[in-house]
Amino acid sequence: MEEPSQEAPTVRAERDGVWQRLTAYAYLSAPERLEYMAIMRVFCGTLLADLAVPDVRERLAAADGPGAALDADTLATRLDQLVRWGNLLPSTHTVKASSITEYQRARSRYQLSKLGERIQRDADEVLASADAAREVSSELLALVERGLRDLVESVVRPGGAEPQDALERVSTLFVQFAEFADSIRDFYAYLGQVLARYDLDTAEYQGFKELLLDYVEAITEDVSFRAPRIAAALDRLWPHLPGLLKQLDAHSQGLSGVPAGAGGESATRVQRSRGRETADWEGLRGWFTDMEGRGSQVDQLRDATLRALQSLLANAKRMLRSASGEMSRRKDLLRLARWFDEAAPEDAHDIAVAAFGLYGARHLGIPPTADEGVPAYTSWWTGPVVEVPVALRERGSRAQRGRASAVEDHSAQKQRLAEAARSQAEARRAAAEELRSASGRFAQLRLTSAALSLLLELLATALGNARIRRAGNSAAEGPGQDRGFAVDGASSEDAELGIRLTVRRVDGFDTLLHSADGDLTLDGLELSVVGVADGASVETRASAS
Repeated sequence: MEEPSQEAPTVRAERDGVWQRLTAYAYLSAPERLEYMAIMRVFCGTLLADLAVPDVRERLAAADGPGAALDADTLATRLDQLVRWGNLLPSTHTVKASSITEYQRARSRYQLSKLGERIQRDADEVLASADAAREVSSELLALVERGLRDLVESVVRPGGAEPQDALERVSTLFVQFAEFADSIRDFYAYLGQVLARYDLDTAEYQGFKELLLDYVEAITEDVSFRAPRIAAALDRLWPHLPGLLKQLDAHSQGLSGVPAGAGGESATRVQRSRGRETADWEGLRGWFTDMEGRGSQVDQLRDATLRALQSLLANAKRMLRSASGEMSRRKDLLRLARWFDEAAPEDAHDIAVAAFGLYGARHLGIPPTADEGVPAYTSWWTGPVVEVPVALRERGSRAQRGRASAVEDHSAQKQRLAEAARSQAEARRAAAEELRSASGRFAQLRLTSAALSLLLELLATALGNARIRRAGNSAAEGPGQDRGFAVDGASSEDAELGIRLTVRRVDGFDTLLHSADGDLTLDGLELSVVGVADGASVETRASAS
């Protein structure tokens, strides 16, 4: 029997991780994306802060953005959805509340995840400068060459490079190169977007012609001049690179010194600074030198410039043919579009008939409904829709075909609903049994979320049924001695679950409830949990916290 592959769990885990990271982008395309982005901007404006629903509502109202009008329930739903997508994390902050209402509002707190912060930051950057033409930072290429040359000289001299100085040079070198490479990609992406248009007029064509002939040519010449020098410096440095990286790691480990987990691997994935890994240097070298049969980025830059010039020449030929009236009717179409834009609705129909020969449609052979009278001059564009049978629409046949469809079977759906109701009832019975067994030991046990929810439900009903009165003064006590308040009839019962809760007011007595959702302290209240069965009850008193 063939043994199962040992790589399957790892591959599955990596696939699940990638899927989770992609899911974090879902809020950017959701129908409520403006509200989600306003919420994410609130969290991105903080550092290591956990916020509850009231805190987020206050900051949204202060920003006066798309989410300023959200109510507490809707905002809580949005926050929970962001947690499911992976953009936010539930906070473990301990809640201190003076009332049940305050506890229910403040027990759910949220904080920003690393993935959510990165996605929101990139989204804001795209929205701010997506359509702008980014200048190429060609001066950084000269700094890259100078820094690389100085690094090589410090490495090859006797004694090697001083570790701190080499670390600073490497970090500066890769920051400058990354900024230069990003500006190159953004500029050529913008250039390709513009040159793909076939509607450039004379003024636009003149501007982009000067851009290509001057700006792009200057960039290409600068890169072509400095690329061989940078490649030569990298060739000199390459034999010394492994020793240099070991020296930098010995001098400054950074986050790579995170303690290893039980499996011998680091419990935290660390993204090293640029220039601390061999792969970073291979990417830098591949930008200026052909490696493993793949062309360098410098060659791709020359090819992109050539394609841009060819697109410019194609636009020039199109404009020449348009001027001689051989091919393009761009001006005529623009004039027709202007007529449509300025015309009244009835005049627009006449223009369409004159320009394209499209007359108003007539509904032939299928009468409309009795209460819908459609005049003969009604256009198909504004007229009501008539349902055409499939047989008539596809085969031109009016004969009735097929048989009546059977009644839909909802037994599976009913079974699913019944199973869900049974599961919910079982969960409530288990929570009631947990409360009965935990009563008298609330301070020593930790309730589940279901048990705490059931207890809060019974407590709210009991306090609603209670009669609160001021306790009277006895004859032995002086008239100035006040005995506070007394709670009468504070109890609630669920006959289906067989449980009864009684609440008593006791001065100086506090009940502390521990649960998975947090801790809840009931000041001056004593809880009594009663198991109800066949008219008899067994009562257990809640112990002091």
